[in-house]
This record gives sequence, C-alpha cells and structure tokens, in this order.
Amino acid sequence: MGRLRDQMQADLQLRGLSPKTQKIYLNQVRSFARYFKRSPEYLGEKEVKEYLLHILKEKKVSDSTYRQSYGALKFLYQITLKRSWVVEKIPYPKTRKKLPVVLDRTEVEALFSVTKNLKHKAILMTAYSSGLRLSEAAHLRISDIDSKRMMVRIRNGKGGKDRYSILSSVALDILRQYWRQYRPKEWLFEGESADKPISERSIQKIFERAKTLAGIKKPVTVHTLRHSFATHLLEAGVDLHHIQLLLGHRYPKTTTVYLHVSRKNLARIVSPLDINPILNNNS
Repeated sequence: MGRLRDQMQADLQLRGLSPKTQKIYLNQVRSFARYFKRSPEYLGEKEVKEYLLHILKEKKVSDSTYRQSYGALKFLYQITLKRSWVVEKIPYPKTRKKLPVVLDRTEVEALFSVTKNLKHKAILMTAYSSGLRLSEAAHLRISDIDSKRMMVRIRNGKGGKDRYSILSSVALDILRQYWRQYRPKEWLFEGESADKPISERSIQKIFERAKTLAGIKKPVTVHTLRHSFATHLLEAGVDLHHIQLLLGHRYPKTTTVYLHVSRKNLARIVSPLDINPILNNNS
C-alpha cells in the first residue's frame, strides 16, 4: 500500500497530527492490510468490523490500542479514501474509566533517595515536580528551564500545544548539580549521542529500577509521577483550574479525575468502625 500510505501520511501531516500519532495510525492501517493481505482500498465495512472484533476478542489488545486502531481506520476511510460510510455505522469504542494509581509522598521520596545516579535523579525529579508526560521529559531542552521565573516550558505537548509548568527549587538545585557534572549542550537530558535526546525507553528503565529498589509494589509507571503531581497539588489546596493549566488538559473534566483519588476531603471522614467503640472492641 505504498501509494495509499503516502497519501494518508500527507493527510495526517496536513491536519497537524503529531509525528507520534502519524506513526501509530500508519502502523495500525498496515496491520489491517496485512490481516486481509489486501489493500484497504478493496476492503469495506464488513472487513473493518471483522478486524476490530479480531483484535478485541482474539488478540485482546488494550483499550488504548483498540481506540488507536479504530481512529486510524476512521481517518483512512473518512479523510484519505473519502468513503465515510465504511465506518460511520461502527460505534466508537466505549472508554472504561479507570482511576489512576497514585504514589504517596513518602513513596516519591523513596524513589529519589534510592536513585544515586545524578542524571537519573534529575530526570525523575523534574518529571514529578513539573507534572510532565514521559515524552515531554525526554524532549526538554536546556533553554526550556527558566530559573528566573521558576517555570518549565513544554514544547509540542499532547495535541501539539506548548505550555508552561512550575519549576521546583529542589529540582532546580539538582538540575544545576547535574549540569555542572554532565554539561549538556542542547537537550537537557542527552541520549547516547549529544545531538539526540534520551529515549523514552531509557527513562522507563530508570523508573523501573528505582521502583524496585524502593520496594514499591503498586502497578506504577513513569506516568504515575504526573498523576501524583496533580493529586499532591490538589491535596495541598491548589484549585483544579490551575492544575488543568499545568497539566495541559484541554477539558476541565479530564482533571476532575484527581478528585476521586485525592485524600483532601476523605481524610476528614472517620470510618464507622472507628466511631463505634462496640464494633472496634476485640475483647
């Protein structure tokens, strides 16, 4: 599907989708074509339904992967092939709402304390203290750190948007120590070569090692640092609107999920087991 691939890629670029999303969509369409061993030009609604059921029921892909496949095929038929009727009757996959796992402040501190490598500590501390996504932390430039205003500039975040987040004085101190030792040139956290940023996978490995050393058993990832940042701010009394701006959420509703994991108000509620002396009497 060389010609069709080029046509779809051009359409993705014209609509300003991020390079990462372009790659995901093109890979999903390639998998669809390989499944039927035919170009999507010669396939229709029946095949799209069959394929989506296949990856959902047989391959048991995650919700996010399923939505990516759906989105890629919808884009292909609606935009590139101009055959919107192929997908218009296929319902959009319902999103199952899951509450994010959040680290306690002591667990965050444990992650930092077991991370002895200065560069690794600077990466994890910056990601948490500014509420960064994995890709955002990996692609920070030295010029993005504004120590005078105590801000961090995030370029080309989700949806291609730039934004500013807060810079912690503790993180800044670690960053200064890191800079004096490593002397990065352009990218704040360089990869194997100085002209490329650190890979996202490298940061994931750094986090996984720190998690193991800290003895944290929760199912957490680098992204958990972002969830913890938002939850800890909420518990400290920061309003949702400002947290939304710092995270770069398009809709306020996205940020309200942290109301469900915050202990800010729940901490005032006493369990009935602790209220009733008869119930908690073990004698």
